[in-house]
Amino acid sequence: MHIREEILAEHSKAQSMKIAAFACSSPKNFKELMHCFQDPEYRVAQRAAWSVCHAVQLKPEMIQPYISMLVDQLDRSDVHPAVIRNSIRILEELEIPEALHGKVMNACFRFIETPATPVAIKAFSLTTLHHLSRLYPDIRHELKLLIEDNWEHETAAFRSRGRKILKDYSAFKSSS
Repeated sequence: MHIREEILAEHSKAQSMKIAAFACSSPKNFKELMHCFQDPEYRVAQRAAWSVCHAVQLKPEMIQPYISMLVDQLDRSDVHPAVIRNSIRILEELEIPEALHGKVMNACFRFIETPATPVAIKAFSLTTLHHLSRLYPDIRHELKLLIEDNWEHETAAFRSRGRKILKDYSAFKSSS
């Protein structure tokens, strides 16, 4: 299978899953998928993003050599939002290397603060910051304020994630 050709041949969940399964069959195939994920052609990167997300669900260990590349995607403005969305979705489930914490936190705060950011990116950013706040308790106050300040004009998805985070913070506060 040539992953790039398969990505361009069809855009469906079944095709995405097929590509993900093939990518997970070897490090060489996974590298080819990650190359497509960074492709300058908008459509290739967009479709590859979905397959990368599925591949990481199948074999999370395959993404380890590419975590820095995922983090680098967060600062790009020339890619389809699917690339950013799937990058942050993957990162919310991973143990992010300490050297990348600052870059991830900055990107996530920026996404939440920017009104035009798609809701899924904001939701995944909230969860990622919540996970990182266990290591960096100082960011809890800023995250709490962002959730509260944006509450009225955000979507149900944002409020749902925000509610869980605020509940966790209040449980943490009362147990200290």
